[in-house]
Amino acid sequence: MRTTVTLDPDVERLIRDAMRERAISFKEALNEAARIGLCGKRPKRATKFAQKSFRMGETQEFRWDKALAAADSIEGEELSRKLTLRK
Repeated sequence: MRTTVTLDPDVERLIRDAMRERAISFKEALNEAARIGLCGKRPKRATKFAQKSFRMGETQEFRWDKALAAADSIEGEELSRKLTLRK
């Protein structure tokens, strides 16, 4: 529904602050404020995914530029072992 609303300056400031804090549109901020005011509860929002990372140390013990060659070698050894077991 589209309608015209006249907001008091302090209410507009609150809506604009909510927009900035939550990175949402004017429409979303106004609807959220109306829901909270009329229902007394805030709508549930999905939590943002945050990837955890860990330091692996300063020294590089494995040459990552040779990773494919290492994987081929390991795979080849495993295939040889399986073929030898079948005989």
